Amino acid sequence: MKELLKHNSVFLGLSLILIIVLGLALLYIPKGELHLLLCDRHTCARDTFYRYYTQMAEWTPYVICLLLLFYRAGSAAMAAVGVALSGLCTQIIKHIVDAPRPLTWFATHFPNVQLPLVDGVKMSQYYSFPSGHTTTFFALFFALSIILTERISRSGKTTHFERTISYMAQIVLFVAATLGGYSRIYLSQHFAADALAGIVVGIAITLVSYAIFHRSEDKKWYNYHFFAKKCT
Repeated sequence: MKELLKHNSVFLGLSLILIIVLGLALLYIPKGELHLLLCDRHTCARDTFYRYYTQMAEWTPYVICLLLLFYRAGSAAMAAVGVALSGLCTQIIKHIVDAPRPLTWFATHFPNVQLPLVDGVKMSQYYSFPSGHTTTFFALFFALSIILTERISRSGKTTHFERTISYMAQIVLFVAATLGGYSRIYLSQHFAADALAGIVVGIAITLVSYAIFHRSEDKKWYNYHFFAKKCT
């Protein structure tokens, strides 16, 4: 686990900074004011981008996990279980907390405030906390970061070029996950607190999934892939 934390220090470090920033913002800025601050700058281009980008959480994980079977079954299993378990945890918490979504919350507390909505986006009203899409985005992209950095570290002593590629890839994956989380706020489907909880759940459950499957790293099934020769 120490090696994982070390190799994924960029992704985890940036995620920690994001968690701290969001936590401080939630501590000092009222809930409604913070939401309007984060979702206020709408343009046609952003509306289109976030409308479709947020939908990636609904199908991308399945495609990527299937593609990972061409690389290594253990990696595919780790990513799939991380995404599935984090999603399950999120749904359980959602139904326990049963928090109103921004559309419902503002209609109750500030009925005169008109949220900037995006055409074509079906608005949800309940089960806001935490954000399931944000959970999925961070679970998936953190799993990909783990798989990538493991691949590089297994080659032995890494070169400066390989470390640079690893750092850059982690930054790209973090940005991709963050955009997914922000899309939920931009579309007024979730509050910042919902996204913050989604980040924590997604990363934490992926770490659990890694800890479970990492024990089988030397097993034959773990290293099997679609291009491997069939056993005789």
